Amino acid sequence: MRLLRLAVTALGCAVVCFGQGATLVSVKKIWDQGEHNAFTDLIRHQDRWFCTFREAGDHVSPDGKIRVIVSEDGERWQSAALLADAGFDLRDPKISRTPDGRLMLLIGVAVKLPGGATKLHSRVSFSKDGWQWTPWSRVVGPGEWLWRVSWRGEKGYGVSYRGVGGDVDKGVLYETVDGVTYKRIRELDVPCINETTIRFRPDGEAIMLGRCDDGQHAGWIGTSRPPYREWAWDRMTERPGGPNFILLPDGQMWAGSRKYLGDGSRRTALWRMTPTSYEPVLEFPSGGDTSYPGMVYHQGMLWFSYYSSHEEQTSIYLAKVKFEE
Repeated sequence: MRLLRLAVTALGCAVVCFGQGATLVSVKKIWDQGEHNAFTDLIRHQDRWFCTFREAGDHVSPDGKIRVIVSEDGERWQSAALLADAGFDLRDPKISRTPDGRLMLLIGVAVKLPGGATKLHSRVSFSKDGWQWTPWSRVVGPGEWLWRVSWRGEKGYGVSYRGVGGDVDKGVLYETVDGVTYKRIRELDVPCINETTIRFRPDGEAIMLGRCDDGQHAGWIGTSRPPYREWAWDRMTERPGGPNFILLPDGQMWAGSRKYLGDGSRRTALWRMTPTSYEPVLEFPSGGDTSYPGMVYHQGMLWFSYYSSHEEQTSIYLAKVKFEE
């Protein structure tokens, strides 16, 4: 039986801890200037913290813009950029560092068509400093949402979904060397996968954590070795929403995602992960519309951005987590 612990944070919220392994050190709201602030990602670049997210009128609305904020210490934040395109809903930014040292923003773009249908495509933009960004470039095919790119050496890898080959939520693995031109590796041999994060062990093994919305409310964990054409899959018992994960220097894997509770409520949670398992360890102060974390391991601490509406306005939060040795 797992030990259940309750801890009270500085926000006055109960943090649910399942078992041991991670301790919530702090959590702080860092942005609430938009009506609806959501879908975060986080990176450390040139000794600064950059957090990116979508600002809009609601979770699904046609006015999405991409905000990038910056901090020297993680305490005081200011806006570095606000990227918009009139008539387009810019969504779900993912920020990474390319092999040549630039920041890359990857987003999904939704356009409402007459009759109510939605047309999708993916775009990238680049920056040397986080303030000035290049014009958007479209990537992969029309109707595809390339959700996150992770880099290994000189190559980046990501999974696109939605509308590929006429099949909704049919994932395709892509490879890139420049973030703009993508080579199709293969269609993934699972019946349903959409929001997906890929990470790599030092020996080159790829691990994939993917969401699936096929009615079974469960996701997938996949593993593969170069050239990443053959994958082994484990079906999860949980449905990850906005899945992200990292590998620690000692090989541990920790994931952040939405957790669906039995009463219909939701939390953003931290999970202990292996190639075949996914176990909740703690729930962050969160609720309602929530999840989509950014995760960076820095100086022995996990820095964890996420969004939540538990304090009424949907806002951006930054937590710090200490792992037990």
